[in-house]
Amino acid sequence: MQLLTRDPSTPPTTLGYALFATRWLQAPLYFGLVAAQGVYVYKFFNELWTLILRCVTGQANETYVMLAVLKLVDVVMIANLLIMVIVGGYETFVSRIGLQGHRDQPEWLSHVNSNVLKVKLATAIVGISSVHLLQMFVDVHHTARHSLLWGTTIHMAFIASAAILAYMSGPMAAHAERDRHRPHEHKAAPPPIAPIPAQAGPPAEETGAEERIRAARFPARKLLEEFDAEHPRSFDREAVARLGKLDFVGDRGNVVFVGPPGTGKTHLALALGVRACEAGHRVLFDTAAGWAARLAGAQTAGRLTEELAGLDACPLLIVDEVGYVPFDADTSRLFFQLVAHRYERGSLIVTCDRPLERWDEVFGGPAAPAMVDRLAHHAEIVRLEGDSYRMRRATSDWAGRGC
Repeated sequence: MQLLTRDPSTPPTTLGYALFATRWLQAPLYFGLVAAQGVYVYKFFNELWTLILRCVTGQANETYVMLAVLKLVDVVMIANLLIMVIVGGYETFVSRIGLQGHRDQPEWLSHVNSNVLKVKLATAIVGISSVHLLQMFVDVHHTARHSLLWGTTIHMAFIASAAILAYMSGPMAAHAERDRHRPHEHKAAPPPIAPIPAQAGPPAEETGAEERIRAARFPARKLLEEFDAEHPRSFDREAVARLGKLDFVGDRGNVVFVGPPGTGKTHLALALGVRACEAGHRVLFDTAAGWAARLAGAQTAGRLTEELAGLDACPLLIVDEVGYVPFDADTSRLFFQLVAHRYERGSLIVTCDRPLERWDEVFGGPAAPAMVDRLAHHAEIVRLEGDSYRMRRATSDWAGRGC
């Protein structure tokens, strides 16, 4: 059975603090990259304006137009490369120190994959090299023979390095995965850990739990004991174990799971829903888009009040995938009415890809702050950090096939 508890953390050392402080030494580099972005923006519009003027005045021939377009493409590709260098540089030089949980951790950091960034950088360089090589051959009459030779040689080297890097990213990911699951013989034994409390009571078939599980319309049957607690880089294991006791349902409290896609939010929500059914509670599950359609249909039929009152028969409602689809002001008001009606009357479990303070990006109109205020008042908020479990499995399968 999979166990959940808080991992012992190593206290930061003086060297760790010193290394983290050196990030300020990179400030001139990043300011320089931003300035370079500004230069390329100016260069792009300057080249574009010159091209338009020469075309309008009839001074541009076919060769000039082709070279000018290639220059514009070159400028755009280099600007994109600068953006990847800025992001990739931060990921490479800072996140390795261990920013998880630090107050300076960027929100996008958990979505960054260093192997993917390396491949993207390599392919971007190949693209820029291709444009430069094409410029040489378009203007071949004004290009020296040795320049063509060296340009072709360098371009082929870039292609070879990108192909090798792309091929190696799969085995490297698979190797890291094996290392993560390989037992460490020389590690000290971890302290005793507390398992998720087991569900007490008679078997499910004797309590009508199976009927409640079917009525809940879960897309899949998940258990807390099946959750891969080693996958997320960080999350509050004690909070999940505490939620497994279902006290929040009796207290009419809420649960909010926040994290990037693939970190296990839906699994935990489903597992708590299944456990609540086994404990005798009626549960109803749907995605945010599904709840929006249900509430909108009830409003159109003139029975929204009756619909909300009917949901009182379910002590627990689960709203999955908040944040993936934005809602207009009318739909946001419907969600506000749902949350306001459930406030201190029934429990909600919500999974979302962004923190509550950013829900104004999902829910249009003025309803978001009031909705968040009521949802968070009696809520346990559990944040999960890490890469997508589905992407990790896909990468491992791809590497295992030797693709």
